Amino acid sequence: MPPASGPRVGLFVTCLVDLFRPSVAFAAVKLLEEAGCAVEVPRAQTCCGQPAYNSGDRKDTRALALQTVRAFADFDYVVAPSGSCAAMIRDHYPALFADDPDARRAVEAVAGRTWELVSFLTDVLHVERVPGRFEGTVTYHDSCSGLRELGIKGQPRRLLHGVAGLRLREMQDSETCCGFGGTFCVKYPAISDKIVTAKADNIDATGADLMLAGDLGCLLNMAGKLKRRGSKVQARHVAEVLAGQLQEPAIGEPSSDR
Repeated sequence: MPPASGPRVGLFVTCLVDLFRPSVAFAAVKLLEEAGCAVEVPRAQTCCGQPAYNSGDRKDTRALALQTVRAFADFDYVVAPSGSCAAMIRDHYPALFADDPDARRAVEAVAGRTWELVSFLTDVLHVERVPGRFEGTVTYHDSCSGLRELGIKGQPRRLLHGVAGLRLREMQDSETCCGFGGTFCVKYPAISDKIVTAKADNIDATGADLMLAGDLGCLLNMAGKLKRRGSKVQARHVAEVLAGQLQEPAIGEPSSDR
């Protein structure tokens, strides 16, 4: 591949991708490089602070936010394969520093350059073709943060329509929460289970081969429910299908190297 002539992108890998599904990060890198970006993964990156933020721990959230800002300050763009992490940086970081004008300027500069992966590919880079190919039917779940905070709805579907052989079959209530909600599923497990059961019913009703989404937390939650009920529908991050990187077992299945 020739040297990238496009923007210099810092990939925010996210905790869940790093710990549970590194193949999503590799797929993201492939998609970004295919689009002409020079991609780097800063070693200094840590959690974006969202779990602490959702639990009311503003002190630790601010410390993690500043760590993230320092790690990504020199990039043209910050891109994350997660609507929730991208929304945390883009929408919530600035409010954390409302009483600190000096820090707020640096935070706002990084926040303003932060994008979720599929939104960046479509809305910034105007990508129309992707390298992926999949002979089968998929359905797509609209994760809450991506949909409601970042306006991500049509972008993944436009890219999926460019995947050779793929057929997209919409599920009922694709915009309804899967029940994960970060710490919500820990604090209210019974409610969470009821929500994800309804979601699994809608997924199974499509008869799709794969269920896709753009947030790994949602995918882990739905994949677990589907597996426990014996469903044949497999879960994948949308980036894996778009990049044509389906070598790893489906989400929720043991990896070959473990």
